[in-house]
Amino acid sequence: MHNRKILVTGGTGFIGSNLANTLAEDNDVIALDNGYLGTPKNLDDAVEYVDASVLDDDLPTDVDVVFHLAALSSYAMHEDDPTKGVRVNVEGFVNTVEQARNDGCDTVVYATTSSIYGNRTEPSPETMDVTANTGYEASKLARERYAQYFHNHYDMSMAGMRFFSVYQGYGGAEAHKGEYANLIAQFADDIASGDAPVIYGDGTQTRDFTHVDDVVRGLIAAAENQLQGIYNLGTGESYDLNTLVEKLNAELGSDIEPEYIENPIPESIYVKDTMADTTKMYEATGWEPEISFEDGLQRVCAQYQSSSASH
Repeated sequence: MHNRKILVTGGTGFIGSNLANTLAEDNDVIALDNGYLGTPKNLDDAVEYVDASVLDDDLPTDVDVVFHLAALSSYAMHEDDPTKGVRVNVEGFVNTVEQARNDGCDTVVYATTSSIYGNRTEPSPETMDVTANTGYEASKLARERYAQYFHNHYDMSMAGMRFFSVYQGYGGAEAHKGEYANLIAQFADDIASGDAPVIYGDGTQTRDFTHVDDVVRGLIAAAENQLQGIYNLGTGESYDLNTLVEKLNAELGSDIEPEYIENPIPESIYVKDTMADTTKMYEATGWEPEISFEDGLQRVCAQYQSSSASH
């Protein structure tokens, strides 16, 4: 994508800032954020930062493409204030897309979630039934439905990307997220600091861990191809948390046992296993993940190894 005017909402957040910085190499990029989960420090100088909320009236939507990533992006954030969750995730989405439509932008790529697949130990295709067991999942499903409306009624190209467990590590743009960061980032930081990573339950739950660089490439491919509908961005491989801790220990040259605690999230809504089927995305764009689990862990751990080497 070259010489386009692009708006990234949630643009100082973890995924948003990685996307904005990558796009800014060849495009005119605005990162819009209210600073809830992100920080302008995540942005390169080439990105224009606008401090605003997706609920505001006068958004800078006179652009060629909108990447809508702004969201209260976890179960916990929603449970704290379900009404606010709906406002940001649903109303904020409709508000942004409607303003973009009025400004003549017809290409929107937005974040939805893989949590709505529930527990899956085999790859989840986009066609399978989905459910909303939490306010967070309901809000993302509502986005998908509103996207259908904008497409059917106004012929906009609306690509919903269902992310699987996205990570980069605290050496990247995840540090600001703290307790909301991906488990890979949190566990690596714990182990490197000599602390025991805390695992809910017995550690047999699995995640399809996807490196943010692969997700960014997928988002850009979706916009370039003006995709319509729902697409998975994951790796198609899953690893359990015990294996994750074991591999992080091996990578960091440590031997720290995890601490197992009772899962504070009710069993009925806890997503125990995730795995993406990325066939649809591959067939539409040729996109496939390039960063393996091992390679990704090396990248996450590299910052700790370089800092210990310099001591």
